[in-house]
Amino acid sequence: METTVIILSILCILLLCVFFYYCPFFLWISARVSGVRISLLQLVLMRIRKVPASVIVRGLIEAHKAGLTDVNRDSLEAHYLAGGDVEKVVHALVSASKANIDLGFKMATAIDLAGRDVFQAVQMSVNPKVIDTPPVTAVAKDGIQLIAKARVTVRANIRQLVGGAGEDTVLARVGEGIVSSIGSAESHKQVLENPDSISKLVLKKGLDSGTAFEILSIDIADIDIGKNIGAALQIDQAEADKNIAQAKAEERRAMAIALEQEMKARAEEARAKVIQAEAELPKAMAEAFLKGNLGVMDYYRLRNVQADTDMRQSLSK
Repeated sequence: METTVIILSILCILLLCVFFYYCPFFLWISARVSGVRISLLQLVLMRIRKVPASVIVRGLIEAHKAGLTDVNRDSLEAHYLAGGDVEKVVHALVSASKANIDLGFKMATAIDLAGRDVFQAVQMSVNPKVIDTPPVTAVAKDGIQLIAKARVTVRANIRQLVGGAGEDTVLARVGEGIVSSIGSAESHKQVLENPDSISKLVLKKGLDSGTAFEILSIDIADIDIGKNIGAALQIDQAEADKNIAQAKAEERRAMAIALEQEMKARAEEARAKVIQAEAELPKAMAEAFLKGNLGVMDYYRLRNVQADTDMRQSLSK
């Protein structure tokens, strides 16, 4: 008998647990007390659809207390089933309403489903955010390198959060604007004397178009002087010119050596021809003797002329 009572008690407890799980009675009472009209059957159906009824009810209570009329159970449940964050959306709508920011439920859910933190975006619209840019290196027209750091104050643009570019794009555009402004300066001294001129030129370019932010101000935090790029380029150019001149001189020297070698080869060839001709001379003289074209006295006169020529050459040396 006692065993049966214990078993029945356990079964009753299990049934009560299952009942209160699928029928959140106390949650329904909390919603009714807070002024939110929702039926107990709808809460049961949320449990069946695996929708956290507590999250939906808390969102409805918060929206009701804040006076938001466009937030209802079906829309919150649909947003949860789509993978959205119901609590952040409701918090963002309440914050936007208190700050007089025009933000509707459809826009808030679209921003949330796009992967952006809608509550943080609303807070950034109320309290602008300051973004520090990395060091931006640029060169003025006089060749002096400047390294600038800027602080960009931005405010979230609710209308551009869906499909708008993020912080990286803003920083890239600001860096590009700083490089362009410094590069257009005639001297680095002008930039150091008037750093606010960079901010004015950059702000005029409308760098926040197409982004999820509105640039409120760009302040140059620090400017350092870097290398003398102009002098370094001139030194490199002079070194390159020197190497080119040396290469051309080496080319001319090689051509002169080649010409000299060619002349020597031609002289050796001429000398060989002379020697060959001298070797043929005795044969020609013998043939002349045999034919009677050369006499003995002619031969002696030729020898005398040759002896005189050899004597003059020896004396000249």
